Amino acid sequence: MTTPDAPQAAISLDGVSRRFGDAVAVERIDLELAAGEFFALLGPSGCGKTTTLRMVGGFELPTTGRIRLAGKDVTSLPPHKRDVNTVFQSYALFPHLSVIDNVTFGLRRKAVAKAEAEKRAHEYLDLVGLSGFGSRRPSQLSGGQQQRVALARALVNHPKVLLLDEPMGALDAKIRKSMQLELKRIQREVGITFLYVTHDQSEAMSMADRLAVMNAGHVEDLGSPQRVYDRPVTQFVAEFLGTCNVIPVEADASGARLPDGGAVVADAGGTPSGAGWRVGIRPEKIRIDPLGTRPSGPNRTTATVTEVTFLGASTEARLVTAWGTLLQAYKQNAGGETTIRPGDEVDVSWDASQSFFLPPTDPSPAPEAEPESKEVAA
Repeated sequence: MTTPDAPQAAISLDGVSRRFGDAVAVERIDLELAAGEFFALLGPSGCGKTTTLRMVGGFELPTTGRIRLAGKDVTSLPPHKRDVNTVFQSYALFPHLSVIDNVTFGLRRKAVAKAEAEKRAHEYLDLVGLSGFGSRRPSQLSGGQQQRVALARALVNHPKVLLLDEPMGALDAKIRKSMQLELKRIQREVGITFLYVTHDQSEAMSMADRLAVMNAGHVEDLGSPQRVYDRPVTQFVAEFLGTCNVIPVEADASGARLPDGGAVVADAGGTPSGAGWRVGIRPEKIRIDPLGTRPSGPNRTTATVTEVTFLGASTEARLVTAWGTLLQAYKQNAGGETTIRPGDEVDVSWDASQSFFLPPTDPSPAPEAEPESKEVAA
């Protein structure tokens, strides 16, 4: 229960589920988003992230649970009675209207005076970098510009929450990167709570204050991008949020060991006990040294280099351990480092502070496909 002195959450989901017949799209999600927070729902296709967003927006009704916006129960309210706006992947602009008419559409429906509506529209077009584009039609704009129009149209209504459903999915990589920076800047300036759905890990990590990684209708991990990347709580999260080396360990009362018998320690992930545990290490955290040059100790093994790829800023090495586990390591190209070549036998090591134990994985049902999105103009 919220205490009198506690700040009120912008969005609260309490035990929210959504089923379509026998198919479970979302299963008992509990979330709270702070006012002014940029929050990302991240996960593969069919994990339930879009269904969750659509329930917040009122486009789907939850099967169980309650949804509150700024403390108000909106579980059964239709979209137009919720203080939210939505930006979809296709932007849903009206092709026969000018940019200024697209942006003022919602305001005019609320009976805002024409002069005031156009004044606010020009302010938000300037905010998104489209000052002077008001007379153009959507067909005269690039994909990135259309996205900015859709964003201005949503923001001009001054919603308490803005929902964004993979809005950059149709943009090419270069425009997408620039728009990530712009979107974060805009969110900071307007101070509105953003709930952002994406399957792109780098997109979520570069923009979100916090993110939730979803899998098969459940939230598997929730926290800051850095914490979830550096200390994931499950193997699914570790492997979905970037590349991760996962090595099986054997554990008993004396500690955890690698398959070759070497001791292994990690600062995160609990204490391994029994079968099925693994240790995770990100490729950039692994050290590679000439065979026999590393002192003995925990978190050390040997491997054979199978492939080396020059990537400009770094070099990627693929290796195989004596017991057959494949590893990846990234070495920054800072100069003065020993060259490694395919066929080399090398020492592989890592710090306990840069690795994490992963608990045994419970078999999970295959994620059900989400219903096809029914896009509605913001």
